[in-house]
Amino acid sequence: MARQAQQRTQQTTTPAGCAFTAIGLLVGAIALIMWVDGLTVGAVLILGLYVAGLIGYSGHRTRQEAERRRLHAIQSTEVARYHVMNPRDFEQAIAYLCQRDGCRDARVVGGAGDLGADVIATAPDGRRVVIQCKRYGPTTKVGSPDLQRFGGTCYTVHGAHVATVVTTSVFTRPAAEYARQHRIRLFDSAALGAWASRTGPAPWM
Repeated sequence: MARQAQQRTQQTTTPAGCAFTAIGLLVGAIALIMWVDGLTVGAVLILGLYVAGLIGYSGHRTRQEAERRRLHAIQSTEVARYHVMNPRDFEQAIAYLCQRDGCRDARVVGGAGDLGADVIATAPDGRRVVIQCKRYGPTTKVGSPDLQRFGGTCYTVHGAHVATVVTTSVFTRPAAEYARQHRIRLFDSAALGAWASRTGPAPWM
């Protein structure tokens, strides 16, 4: 019995069995290497895609910044033209912009007794546009009292559908708050430059 068991044990460890075992180990090792290599290749691909994404994003941001600087230079040049005008010429220039962009009957009405309106026009869609012009220096802000005087007449007296104050300067925070409450559109120097250079909307848009 013991000898037969020993013979059976010897039969299970024949050269062919050893060969199959070796082949199995070799296949397992190759599979492991391929799996590790696959992970390595995958990691390299992911890293490459990440780097390419960063380069693309950086290039996009660079182009955006270059375009922003270009538009700012154009708009600043436009605003500089208005700074050298006197108030009457500035009103005429605003009336011209209204005409250029499709308004009918754009005319200057500013002067003594104008009750806050400097330019009145009819927008392309038929709305009545009433504009007050403030040609101020860059250090003089349009304040809330200016807006209050205009707000008291632009709708009730002039029948505005669109009431706008356009300036070569900027607005104070109280002025901006008053304008928001009374539906008055504010065009500061940046918005004016964009409108004049056709890189931004007109007041009635």
